[in-house]
Amino acid sequence: MARRRFLVDQIRNGAAELRGDEARHLARVLRAEPGQQYEISDSRAVWLAEITEARGDRVVFRVLEPVAAPEIPVRITLLAALIKFERFEWMIEKATELGVERIVPFAAARSEKGLLEASRKRAGRWARIAQQASQQSRRLRAPEVLPALRLDTVFSEAADFRYILEEAGAPSLLSCLPALRGASSRVALLLGPEGGWTDSERLTATQTQWLPVSLGPLVLRAETAAAAALAIVLNAWYGGTVQLE
Repeated sequence: MARRRFLVDQIRNGAAELRGDEARHLARVLRAEPGQQYEISDSRAVWLAEITEARGDRVVFRVLEPVAAPEIPVRITLLAALIKFERFEWMIEKATELGVERIVPFAAARSEKGLLEASRKRAGRWARIAQQASQQSRRLRAPEVLPALRLDTVFSEAADFRYILEEAGAPSLLSCLPALRGASSRVALLLGPEGGWTDSERLTATQTQWLPVSLGPLVLRAETAAAAALAIVLNAWYGGTVQLE
């Protein structure tokens, strides 16, 4: 069984600390004791570490040796229209497990009213969800979850390949992925709200050179579409990464 991994703020002089809820969970629920070994990551490297102290909301690790931590072969940004928070948080969790580098929430024309303002109070919770999902999926680092934006700012997102998820009628996402895929390629996926895009938003996407793509003939919930699109992109890069000069 793979060792559990925890993300720490820093490793200093061969030691690291875990504090707060994660430390309490490790100490009280998992009943961690000095001498037990786990993996820790400071977002730069992963290490095998041994607990030297576990009490209350503080767990101290001693670094033992480095652990191999392959990088995700593509840098994916998911720009996702706000939906009901329970489902949006499920999206954050699954997007993290599927290797997304950045999550950019935004309010589209047909987003439910009030979600943009209410999202301001969710920033800390969303960051914790991403951190916990990163630990569970044994990532090197957690994705960045940005504060929610207005739609007019997300069309300027920079990436090597930019796709806007559309309804049936657009070519499939898989067929539009590049044949040559660099290990540091940046892919942006733009996902609309439950009510779909307006004609004005489609026009802006076209004018700013986002490529419309589809996930097939069925109607998917927003969070399902996000997971499906991320899985397609991630597996395309894992299956045929080509280093570009």
